[in-house]
Amino acid sequence: MKKKIICEDKYEAQKLSSLIYVKDNKETFIAGILEIIDNEIIVSLRDKSAHSILLKDKSEAESFADFIQSVVEKTNRVTNTEVFENIVEITKD
Repeated sequence: MKKKIICEDKYEAQKLSSLIYVKDNKETFIAGILEIIDNEIIVSLRDKSAHSILLKDKSEAESFADFIQSVVEKTNRVTNTEVFENIVEITKD
C-alpha cells in the first residue's frame, strides 16, 4: 500500500522520510503518535525522543496518523520512502 503525504515544505518532507524509515537497517523509528495540533504532528521515536513534523494541513496530519498506525502496532511495516519536493511517498506491506 502506498500513501503520499504532503508536508509544509521540502525540509519537513526530508525530516519525515528520515524519521519513518532507514533503508540500510529496514527499520521504522516511529514508536507512536503523541499529538496532532492543527497541521503539526508530534511523533515519539524508539529512542524515547519526540519530534515535530509540519504537514500541509490538519487533514494531511490525520491521514498520516491513520496510515502509520498499523506500522506502530506492528501489523504492517514500512518498506520504502521517497521524497519528491514536499511530498513523501510511503510504501508499507
